[in-house]
This record gives sequence, C-alpha cells and structure tokens, in this order.
Amino acid sequence: MLQPPLLLAGFAELLTALRWPLTAAYLLLLTLIGAYGVHRYWLVYLFARHRREVPRPTHRFAELPRVTVQLPVYNEGRVVERIIDAACVIRYPADRLQIQVLDDSTDGSELIARRRVDHWRERGVNIALLHRTDRTGYKAGALAAGMDSATGELIAIFDADFVPPANFLKRTVHHFTDPRLGMVQTRWSHLNRTDSLLTRGQAIFLDGHFVVEHTARNRSGAWINFNGTAGLWRAAAIAEAGGWQHDTLTEDVDLSYRAQLAGWDFRFLPWVTCPAELPPEINAFKSQQHRWTKGSIQTARKLLPRLLTADVPMKIKVEAFFHLTSPMVYLYITLFALLFYPAVWVNLQPIEDGRRAGVFLGLSLFMVGTVSATTFYIASQRAQKRSVWMTLLQVPLLMSIGIGIALNNAIACIEALAGHDTPFIRTPKYGDAARGSDQSEIRNLKSKMAVIPIPSLKIWITFLEIGMGLLLIACAASSLRSRNTAVSLPFLVLFATGYLYVGFTSLWIHLIGWRTARAAASAVPATA
Repeated sequence: MLQPPLLLAGFAELLTALRWPLTAAYLLLLTLIGAYGVHRYWLVYLFARHRREVPRPTHRFAELPRVTVQLPVYNEGRVVERIIDAACVIRYPADRLQIQVLDDSTDGSELIARRRVDHWRERGVNIALLHRTDRTGYKAGALAAGMDSATGELIAIFDADFVPPANFLKRTVHHFTDPRLGMVQTRWSHLNRTDSLLTRGQAIFLDGHFVVEHTARNRSGAWINFNGTAGLWRAAAIAEAGGWQHDTLTEDVDLSYRAQLAGWDFRFLPWVTCPAELPPEINAFKSQQHRWTKGSIQTARKLLPRLLTADVPMKIKVEAFFHLTSPMVYLYITLFALLFYPAVWVNLQPIEDGRRAGVFLGLSLFMVGTVSATTFYIASQRAQKRSVWMTLLQVPLLMSIGIGIALNNAIACIEALAGHDTPFIRTPKYGDAARGSDQSEIRNLKSKMAVIPIPSLKIWITFLEIGMGLLLIACAASSLRSRNTAVSLPFLVLFATGYLYVGFTSLWIHLIGWRTARAAASAVPATA
C-alpha cells in the first residue's frame, strides 16, 4: 500500500483495517447512482416509444371558459413590467379574462407594478394588484390568497421572469374540454440560453427534464408535475386537492401529486413554449437548485407513503418514487467523492485483483453515469433539432456543473431529511440584462457589478466546494502512482474540475456582491 502524505501513518492503517466496510459503502453508493442512471435509459426508451403520440382536445369550447391569470411576484422591479405587459396582451376575450398581480414585495417595487396595472386598467383590461403586507406561505400563500377573488374556471400561472406568448391560452384552453383534465403544463424555452457556458448548461438540463422526462412519463401513463409556472390549472382541481399548501419549498410538485391522487389527469404540451430567463450567475443558480432539491425531498417525505399505498398502477408508483427521490443522487455523488481518497490508499475492491476490480468499477460508473446522462441530453436536443455534435462537446460542461453543485444540493437533501425548515428564497431576476437587449446593462452584468446578493446562500458551502476540489486533485495525483486506481483518473479530474469551477465562481460572485454592497453603502452619505 502507498504511504499517503496527507494522512498520519496510524490513520492509514485504520483505513486499511476498514477496507471491507469502505468497499461495501463504495459499492452501495455505486449501485444507488447506477439505479438512477439505468432509470434514465428507461426514460429515453419511453420517450422514443411515445414521442409521436400527440394528445389533442376532444373538441373545442363553443363558449370559452373564464380564465384568471395569476402573476406571483416578490421584489421583482427589474422584470415586473415585462410580465404584466405580456399577460395583458394575451389574446382572449376581454370579458372572460382576469389578471391578478399577486405582489408580496417589500422593497417598494410594488409601486412599479401598481403604475403598470393602472396603465392597463385604463385601457380596459380587467387587472388588479393584490399586495400582501406579510409573506405567510410565500408563493403558495400568495396564490392561495389570489384564489379568494379569482373568477376564472381555469387558472394560468406565470412567474415574473417568464414572457407568455400572446397565443398561450388559445393553444391550451381547449384541452380542458376533457372534464377530468386538471392541469396543462407547457415547455419552458430560454431567453438567455446562449449568454454563457452556465446558461447553456442550464438550458440543456431543463430541456432534458421537459422534453424527455415529461414526455416519457405523461405519454406512458405515469404522473408528471406542474413546474410552478407556464401552466394552466382547473380551479376545481386545485380546490379538490386541498389547495395551495406551504409546508414544502416546491408547492407546485406537492399540489401536482395531491391532485393526481384525487383522480385528476395532467397533460404536457411540448410544442407550446413559454420563454423565461435562466439564472445568469452561479449563486442564483445554486439558490434555485437548493430550493428545488430540498422541496422535492420534502414532498417525497410528505406524499410518498400515501402514494405507495394508494390504489394506482405500479408503474405510477415506481415513476413517482424515482421522480421525487432523484435529488438524492446529489447526496450519493458527494459521499462517493469523499470515498475517492480512501479508495486510492486502501485499494477498495470486492476481489483481490485490484486492477480488474478498478477497471470494472470505473467502467460501470462510466456506463451508468456518464453515458446514460449523455444519451438523455442528446435525446432532448435531437428532439429540438439541435446539433448532436455540439451537445457531445458540451457533455463535459454538463457533467462538471452537475457534479459541482452536488455538495450544495446534498446539503439541501440532508436539511429536508432532517426536517430543517428554511424560508422560500426567490431566484434573483435580471430582466433585460439577462436577455442581452440592453448592451450597457450587459456590460455592467459582465463586469459583475450588477450582481443581486442572496444573503441566504452561505459562503461556507463555497469553501467546502473548493476544499472538495482540492481533495480530488490530491486523489488524482495519487492515483497516477497506483496501477490499480489509475483507471479512476478521468473521473477524479472531472469531479475536481466541477467542484473547483462552481466553488471559485461562487466565491468570485460573493466577493463582487460584498463590493457592490460596500459601494452602495458608501454612496448614501454623498446623496443625503
């Protein structure tokens, strides 16, 4: 056994004594990660099998139903005018359309929204601003409060960073001629997809979720979820499912499963797209991912026991399990990365021939992890007629980002499993600066002086990410000296790159945020 320079000799001997328990843990994590990798292959198969099945309305409404459009916003001064304007030009009979701006703002941006609401009301639009003085229930609370005065049979919901197309209702509303249809979800497209490597990676991640996952599940008879925005609900389905609840951070997923448990059907329309802004900087992305990850596990804790004992087909139960628990992979990946170091020094192996075991484990991880993810994302891009070769070139970026945020999301999983409550933190919106329509704002954004701070995002997580990256670099250097572990070198480099990219980029954004806050504070006396 090599003598590890970073470990005391006694600790190295302890690791050797723990060789078999560590091997068991290593193989268990590999199996768990592999199970979700195999499930990705299954989703790609279902997608290929059902993608040409196009659900159509059974017939068309002779008289269009009343629709309420809800726009939940919170301190969205950069984008609130844009979403209000987009909602007010949706083509639908004016006497059958109601628009609610559900504004919980505390920074004065409700005044911007109120002016825009007054502008459109003067032009005959049925629009109202409902401003709450507290954020009880956060977004779920705002949506529930809006239901008290909603007049629509159908409820359309758009987050502040979305720009619904004018024909959105015309392309979705007639599906509700099916009396058991509770919700229609449309596909997200991306206003700032090509702005940076980060936004390109996020776009492909989301394409995989919408294009492959939603299509595969919905067309094969499994359940899908409402994604919180760009969807249309039947008001009766919301009420029968128990309404909006705020005991999880993903109120959309929670309501979706409760509604389907109540017998309502859902429909995904991938050809109807609704453009939105992707988080243009890493800390906004991490904050969003933390909320989505934690909320999904919270929903799994809340509803999986009920769902697994419900009188529904087994395929629904299996897909729901994989769907709601899929964020646990981030925890497994983090633990797996932590085992790389002892793997190098104690030669973890289920059989005595270390080289053969190392090759077997390395190739297994490659096949069930990297190849399944590559297949998954290529399928989503081909379906949109995007270049397969360009997607392949971006696979290392996707893997690095996915691994780099694993620690952030693993902490979210642990918080959810431990029952640790945290507030709903909205993802910062950059508006036209993220879209690239205002070049002066884009230059300001690229100079990192327009960073929106996220106080809830703890910097200690950033230092842990950097630490993980440095640890894996040490593992990579050590693996080069061992013939039994050299096969793991590509994975070690990939993991180290991901953690260091996310960690150092996040640290840079933290530093710029502090600089911006300091500059703003010093400017106050000068303007007083």
